[in-house]
Amino acid sequence: MGAELLQGIHVAPSILSADYARLGEQVREVTDAGARVIHVDVMDGHFVPPLTIGPPAVSALREQVSAVGGMLEVHLMVERPERHVADFARAGADLIIVHAEATPNVHYALHSVRESGAAAGLAICPATPVSAVSESVGDTALFLCMTVDPGWGGQPFIASSLDKIARLRDTIGAGPALEVDGGIETETAGPCAAAGATRFVAGSAIFAAPEPAEAYRAIVEAVGAA
Repeated sequence: MGAELLQGIHVAPSILSADYARLGEQVREVTDAGARVIHVDVMDGHFVPPLTIGPPAVSALREQVSAVGGMLEVHLMVERPERHVADFARAGADLIIVHAEATPNVHYALHSVRESGAAAGLAICPATPVSAVSESVGDTALFLCMTVDPGWGGQPFIASSLDKIARLRDTIGAGPALEVDGGIETETAGPCAAAGATRFVAGSAIFAAPEPAEAYRAIVEAVGAA
């Protein structure tokens, strides 16, 4: 994984909304359009009600994403994420994001990610205060601000998230990536960028569109990504 993919502005298509029968094909569509960050949402049916995919899906995409110089970021919406970090790292995750609300020991969970060889990210839900991340600034590569309640694709963007994004950027400083996830499309991505976000997860806005590559490019243009 190139360090440059943790810097700058990136749109990260989320395969949560992809057609799994054509997953490789759909990932190729967006990587051919320029996407270099592929977002993998993992849900356990406990931390959030839905149940999704596991390490085999990451492993299946690893070679394809690596071939274009891309990275796989895994968003663990699971209870006690530290128990699953090693499996996803072995499967090929470049960045592993854990939720502050999902573990009693955030420091240990983030340490587990770094020990696995992956970059570490910390996510917070809409109702979680920005202060929850303050003790993790300095050794965390990415912070993720959920802009919908985690668990389901296609939810509308929570408008009050814009103020939270700005406060989160003030808290973490200029260095780490600041990712937003939920309701991100052409109309919401630009205001998020203005508030301080640098990384934009988009699922249904891309993969539910008639032409995913065109939808990806439209969001790229909205946020001024390269």
